[in-house]
Amino acid sequence: MEALLFSTAVVAVAEMGDKTQLLSFVLAAKLKRKLPIIFGILFATLANHFLAGYAGAWLASLVTPRTLRWIIALSFFVFGAWALKPDELEDDRKLRGAGVFLTTLFAFFLVEMGDKTQLATVALAARYDSLVAVVAGTTLGMMIANIPAVWMGEALAHRINMKAMRWVAASLFVLLGILALLAGDDAVRVG
Repeated sequence: MEALLFSTAVVAVAEMGDKTQLLSFVLAAKLKRKLPIIFGILFATLANHFLAGYAGAWLASLVTPRTLRWIIALSFFVFGAWALKPDELEDDRKLRGAGVFLTTLFAFFLVEMGDKTQLATVALAARYDSLVAVVAGTTLGMMIANIPAVWMGEALAHRINMKAMRWVAASLFVLLGILALLAGDDAVRVG
């Protein structure tokens, strides 16, 4: 249960102002069909985070607990610094002929590649034994952050203080890094 709740909280906060959340605003404004967009985000996130979580669990099996603890802590420190940098969508890629669901599915999956929430999923899966709980939690966190973006669109984007949210996310990541260092080697892989 800890893996699920912790993964949900980390990703929900980290996603605020992230490029995939910006993509949610853009898709909602352009495509105007909320449910297919939400389902596209859900399935893209499940696929992307399952692959990321599997990679994290596999990487955890390759190193000693002490090395893993340092990798996880350093990863969270890097994510903290990264969270302070405002994200922007790079260009307006079009998937001609695809429906709203497929456009969202492919666009969201691709934009999430190498994103801090995907890499946080790798670190969380390395930390916790339950891949299903981590992926369910990170996916839930993505949906908590992105469903309001789809439903309320641009109006919500202007009401949220993204700078403050970036500082909250950065602080949370730094705290997680410190806690990972203080936890000790026996606490790195938690069931």
